[in-house]
Amino acid sequence: MTGTKIDGIEVAKNVKSQVKEIVEDLKSKGVNPCLATILVGDNPASATYVRNKHKACDEVGILTKDHTPAANITQNELNELIQKLNDDDSVHGILVQLPLPKHLNEFNTTTQILPEKDVDGLTPPNVGLLAIGKAMLVACTPSGIIEMCRYYNIDLEGKNVAVINRSNLVGKPLYHLLIQNNATVTTCHSRTKDLKKICLDSDIIITGVGNREIFKLTPDMIKEGAIVIDVATTRYEGKLSGDADYPEIIEKASFASPVPGGVGPMTVAMLLKNTVTAAALTKGIDIKS
Repeated sequence: MTGTKIDGIEVAKNVKSQVKEIVEDLKSKGVNPCLATILVGDNPASATYVRNKHKACDEVGILTKDHTPAANITQNELNELIQKLNDDDSVHGILVQLPLPKHLNEFNTTTQILPEKDVDGLTPPNVGLLAIGKAMLVACTPSGIIEMCRYYNIDLEGKNVAVINRSNLVGKPLYHLLIQNNATVTTCHSRTKDLKKICLDSDIIITGVGNREIFKLTPDMIKEGAIVIDVATTRYEGKLSGDADYPEIIEKASFASPVPGGVGPMTVAMLLKNTVTAAALTKGIDIKS
């Protein structure tokens, strides 16, 4: 049995089309959605990520403001820049590209962002709202995964889901989104015992380890017809890879996402969606998701 490819590029295109319509509607009501990005230093990978986000914004009509402070910026100076953007009514979303240089504190930095402008969904108020099912701005990768499931009519209710990741960016917010969709979730990590058994007992496996030297999800770890969503992105044997080898997994899974072309495009698409949501919130405008 060969399963169905979960095509993140296709789903992201659909989300972007929806966002573009919302942008046009907001502009007709006098709201010009704007995302401000902060890239500290000259990390090439981070610069590429930010450039791709700006390009995506441009495609749907979202304005961008690019801030590129030097790598030696102090914590106080960075906090002041964020405060300036908090006070700027023309800016609806603020994104600080991570990771930051080692002398800067990521938690201290992200918590400076106003919750209503926190398009990454990382501030404590938004994390807390997610835990009680009330969040409007949710971490982009987890919300992108849920969007992929909706697009492919993957019913989460009653499903046993193994999430192999417990990070603040992916695993923790994803746990809350999954249980809000009535899934039964097992969060796995480096201390989890008998991971293979947990995976074999799961209907859906969402994996995001990102280090093929220590972990690979192999076909013998999944049951026939399982669903595999690969969140990981890593360089392995000279190419971009996830935690699994897609050609192997798709032969046994009913659905599976590849790397690249799976979850990655969805992260950017959901950032756009969060930005227009934030813009609408500032004016009390209700938008349909």
